[in-house]
Amino acid sequence: MSRILVVDDEENVREALKRRLEREGYEVDLASGEREAMEAAAKSNLSYDVIVTDMLMETADSGLEVLKVATARDAFTEVIVLTAYGNIANAVECMRRGAFDYVEKNIPGVDVFELLTIKINQALERRGVAMSAFKTMQESALGIPWVEEAAKAWAKMTGKLPDFDFKAKPPSDKERQVH
Repeated sequence: MSRILVVDDEENVREALKRRLEREGYEVDLASGEREAMEAAAKSNLSYDVIVTDMLMETADSGLEVLKVATARDAFTEVIVLTAYGNIANAVECMRRGAFDYVEKNIPGVDVFELLTIKINQALERRGVAMSAFKTMQESALGIPWVEEAAKAWAKMTGKLPDFDFKAKPPSDKERQVH
């Protein structure tokens, strides 16, 4: 079951979105602002698959802060920024920082909850594809002695799996024999 965090300072928006998403079969947690969202992300053992966050809560950049923390914790978490005060500069900045999408709450003639459900499904699909590709790359790197040694050393130092750089050129056979 996909995990979604909804962050909005408007209780009616949080609750309405939660009801809609739970009907779709998602596990939904709520946060009323940036601070609560960061606490929820920090205390959870599992990352959220998608975070839907309002842009303007405690500060004008609250949504950007949630985006920053979410993607720092799990690069595959998709973040959708929701706002009542949309402007092009904010949209560009959110997308530049890695948001999956930027959605205005007040689009005339559009059911925003239906639109968000579609966007969340798209975000989950992209997350699944990205995670599958990453896993395939990791598996293809296993069995290569220098990759395994580097991964073990990294895990020992940091306590977590390494972020592989698959663009790096592996050492030649001659370089490996020297060591």
